[in-house]
Amino acid sequence: MAETATVQILPSDDKTNGWSRVLDPRTATPALVGDVRADWVVLGAGWAGMAAARRLAENRPDDSIILADAGEIGENASGRNSGFAIDLPHNVGSSLDELDGSHRFMALARAAVNYLETSVNEFDIACDWSKRGKYHASHSARGKGEVLEPFARELESLGEPFRWLDARELQSEIGTPYYHAAVYTPGCILMNPAALCRGLADNMPANVTLYENTPVAGLEQENGIRLTTPNGSIFAPRMILTTNGFAEQFSFFANQLIPIAAHASLTRCLTSDERAALGGEDDWGLTPANAIAGVTMRFTRDHRILIRQGFQYKPDFRVSDAERATARQNHVACFRERFPMLPDVTMEHTWTGIVCLSRNSAPGFGKIAPNVWTSVCQNAVGVTKGTFGGILAADLACERDNELIGFMESLGEPDVLPHKMLMKIGVPAKIAWDIWSNRHEK
Repeated sequence: MAETATVQILPSDDKTNGWSRVLDPRTATPALVGDVRADWVVLGAGWAGMAAARRLAENRPDDSIILADAGEIGENASGRNSGFAIDLPHNVGSSLDELDGSHRFMALARAAVNYLETSVNEFDIACDWSKRGKYHASHSARGKGEVLEPFARELESLGEPFRWLDARELQSEIGTPYYHAAVYTPGCILMNPAALCRGLADNMPANVTLYENTPVAGLEQENGIRLTTPNGSIFAPRMILTTNGFAEQFSFFANQLIPIAAHASLTRCLTSDERAALGGEDDWGLTPANAIAGVTMRFTRDHRILIRQGFQYKPDFRVSDAERATARQNHVACFRERFPMLPDVTMEHTWTGIVCLSRNSAPGFGKIAPNVWTSVCQNAVGVTKGTFGGILAADLACERDNELIGFMESLGEPDVLPHKMLMKIGVPAKIAWDIWSNRHEK
């Protein structure tokens, strides 16, 4: 008997993504019309999906591959993040097992960065790719003691280079006096994520066919994979599922994934006088000591400041205009607190992206059904985790020997969650508690 799934919730990405709005318009590839067949189908064209499709093409150059996405490249969650390709785990323990796990994660993340950098160079992708590193900063002495100092000790244990900056030193590099201290690590890449997504999609191998604006309404598994779309269908013997939080719509990872809406705003370009008033260096990125209460920031090459702050549990994957307006007001307040020397700078774009978390921070990875493999749930580190997950899902599906597959599998799998009714109460309460208990880092 065929196994079927009917999709109840589709992505609903709007045209608010600031990273895309600052780029020239792009013409999407045509949506699917008619019934098509291929050797492989990759469903979801984010970081994981694009990496999986490219790797399949490398592994099986004579096979045909379809890459399908419900929306447009760069407008999905992958193009809406803060533009960090992070090479280090955020939290490392001190035990030998935890340190060994950190080395495995770094091997995976750096393989992903190298893979992306090769594509950026090969295809001359204009995405402001720069190895600028990042600052991990605390606003309070408490954050310094509870987060930064242990992080520095852990980096020493791992043999990783870093710089410690006090408030004065950090201000000289980023302009704002808001922060108490920071740990700078040099391996993080900064970029415009929407531009990078566009460049990767527009330079797919010849045996990959990309269909944008092609939402899948149903899945049937019988002697292969059949996906139904509004104007056609896709049949392939094998599928790699890379739909992140939407995987549950296809009857996989039921009650294991947590969709969270993350809000961001981007200012207009600073004038030369405003840049002089700010001081510091160009092109930097900062992550907060507490990701929920604090603010992630970028100062981009075109002299805009990004503020990312605010998280909401969104099992329906929908954010209202009113919620986005509230997020924008909060971003303006955060900006004013950090940059009082820039009183006339305004927010030009505000948008929301959906990140997928698991209760135990583990990804969804591996073979999940006959002829179905997956890489989903990047736990808000999508650029690197999505890329190496997609590569390794393709290698696993093609039975290509790769020691990193074992590293990936060692990260575990998502824990089962409480009942959804409890989640609707518990997750917002947990977010509110994290903000309150870490308000010293807001």
